[in-house]
Amino acid sequence: MAIVATCLVSLLVCCGLAWWQWDRFTSANGTFQNLGYVLQWPLFGLFPAFMFYRIRKLRQKAEADGTADEKPKPAPVAEVPAPRPRPDAHVTDEDEELAAYNRYLRELNARDQQAAE
Repeated sequence: MAIVATCLVSLLVCCGLAWWQWDRFTSANGTFQNLGYVLQWPLFGLFPAFMFYRIRKLRQKAEADGTADEKPKPAPVAEVPAPRPRPDAHVTDEDEELAAYNRYLRELNARDQQAAE
């Protein structure tokens, strides 16, 4: 009952907004954008009723198929093996590019310290 009331209230409010846009369209400074809104607001008002109808039909179809209470099964997850390091890769504790960047930051910090003194 609450859903039907919500659908009716939605339709009434949106029709009121369409009427307001029609008044704006027919006024001296009305534009065709207002006319577009006149056509859109009733559709927005009918949308909750359409969704109620659609959900009801889907529920009836699910009950007819016997899948109303079944929960969808999650898709199986494939296990991905961990990546192996390449045998020819040179393993270091610190990346050369990162080390150069850190040196640059240290130099900038030292310059700032000297300028502050």
